[in-house]
Amino acid sequence: MLYAVIVLLPLGAAIIAGLFGRLIGDRGANAVTCLAVIASAVLSIIGLAESVEGGSVERVVLFTWFESGSFTATWQLRIDALTGVMLVTVSGVSALVHVYSIGYMAHDPHKPRFMAYLSLFTFAMLSLVTADNLLQLFFGWEGVGLCSYLLIGFWYRRPAANAAAIKAFIVNRIGDFGFALGIMGVFLAFGAIDFDTIFGGAPALEGKTFSFLGLELDTLTTITFLLFLGAMGKSAQIGLHTWLPDAMEGPTPVSALIHAATMVTAGVFMVARLSPLFEYAPWTLAFVTVIGATTALMAATIGLVQNDIKRVIAYSTCSQLGYMFFAAGVSAYSAAIFHLFTHAFFKALLFLGSGAVIHAMADEQDMRKMGGLYRKLPVTYAVMWIGSLALAGVPIFAGFYSKDIILEAAFASASPVSGYAFWLGIGAAVLTAFYSWRVLFMTFHGAPRASAEVMAHAHEAPATMTAPLIVLALGAVLAGALAYEPLVGTESAFWGSALLVLPEHAVLEAAHHVPFWVKAAPTVVAVIGILAAWYMYIRSPATPARLAAAHPELYRFLLNKWYFDELYEVALVRPAKFVGYWLWRGGDGRVIDGFGPDGAAATIVRLARRASALQSGYLYHYAFAMLIGIALFVTWYIYRLGL
Repeated sequence: MLYAVIVLLPLGAAIIAGLFGRLIGDRGANAVTCLAVIASAVLSIIGLAESVEGGSVERVVLFTWFESGSFTATWQLRIDALTGVMLVTVSGVSALVHVYSIGYMAHDPHKPRFMAYLSLFTFAMLSLVTADNLLQLFFGWEGVGLCSYLLIGFWYRRPAANAAAIKAFIVNRIGDFGFALGIMGVFLAFGAIDFDTIFGGAPALEGKTFSFLGLELDTLTTITFLLFLGAMGKSAQIGLHTWLPDAMEGPTPVSALIHAATMVTAGVFMVARLSPLFEYAPWTLAFVTVIGATTALMAATIGLVQNDIKRVIAYSTCSQLGYMFFAAGVSAYSAAIFHLFTHAFFKALLFLGSGAVIHAMADEQDMRKMGGLYRKLPVTYAVMWIGSLALAGVPIFAGFYSKDIILEAAFASASPVSGYAFWLGIGAAVLTAFYSWRVLFMTFHGAPRASAEVMAHAHEAPATMTAPLIVLALGAVLAGALAYEPLVGTESAFWGSALLVLPEHAVLEAAHHVPFWVKAAPTVVAVIGILAAWYMYIRSPATPARLAAAHPELYRFLLNKWYFDELYEVALVRPAKFVGYWLWRGGDGRVIDGFGPDGAAATIVRLARRASALQSGYLYHYAFAMLIGIALFVTWYIYRLGL
């Protein structure tokens, strides 16, 4: 029952901190949630060792969840190498975020609620990665969506935070609608939703079609396309990415947890888990590749000009998720999960490091109001350097190993769109290095641009915040080198049956034998990006303003995030508001209220008021009414008799 304990410990902590937070206080909530998630992380490491040593799939049945006719869904944990990696990633990063939150949220009046939400978020993600059927996976999928809404809007008194939470929830519903249709399609095609039945039946459905609206559609292509729509929303791919930058309205620990280990990685995990389906849908794989590569470059271009330190890192996450998806699209699923693993360390490091900067700068997030902080925040400065080196893919650091193997796999792939992915990945690499060092130089170097009062009070974060940063920095340095051979090495048997790659799609072996220039290109362009940032923000700091003035249309295009929000405002939001207003005024106001509360009901009220006016209380009024009534009755009686 080791794995059941791993999953359920954060849930228990969330219940205790959430329901009894006032009783146990801040310290109690901190202790319960942190100890539970740390225990989960330690047990996950033990579980990973056991899952790799065993090599096969282990299942832990907890209870029967749904049973209706031929449909049965059990709550069952699926443990294999893929689950083991995800358990360590999710629980490990979450444990560090929990500890960090003790210092970051120290003065918040609702800390137990915050810690409860974090633990619930962790439980939802652990439920997702241990799922053994699509319904259970969907439970975790929607659970992380709910928790993201609660955490992004945690500071609910801020209108911007509420708007960002609603936006994240609604945009994800679009993708989740496709995901739900995909699950229904799986049940229709396979008659089951458990992974063993689905994976076993997938080869028989290769090339099979079904009729829909007079069209003959490939069954597996349609199902996998719908499932990938869910991944596009959850993992913020182009078109459904607009919620991710706005999620920065939540507290910084939330940003780190969402972007590094939980919600946004769910889509990548889902595609890898369902590789036995995607492998038989080459058109979907090509679509995944194009979407991932386009997202990688799009987000990197936007990150070039953003001024909010957390938003730059948010767009970096979006870009790195693009790398993971185009790796999956060329069937290099192990490379995608490898990058997910290393990315969790250095992205959490960058977010929590930026949180330390914001903490020191009295909640200021605009980099234009920073500068000269390297003397004030030496530890934060050092770990931000490490995180940036890993993100840029500089040799020795974690991102170098995982990003390079993705680009090498794209180059070696025979996919018709692999060249598109490779060159856009190279372009995104140079832009990533540039904006990473733009953040470093604008934040820590140059003359201080904050007020003298803010600079005087700027100080290093407390130990509860710096200790997780140091641990993550070690991961950002060592994770790539240590995990390279087990996860993507030529002789590795790590994954076992957890990932399926058809022989004609096997690309990882060829990726190790690409030309030298392909291996060197990511490092070369990273150095070019770093040098360009040094020149523009240290050597010649007036250059960025001159470039923006010389190319105002391009600058505004990037600053306004390719105008996706404005486009959706015109094409979707305003029409929806117009329809809603019309239904409110016309349907609800004129029809329902007009015939209901404002119509028949109002008429009855008016008649009742007039009738009540007749109740004067005078005896002679009532006697007069009785005489009139008798006269009318006698008249009617005589008329009926014909007299």
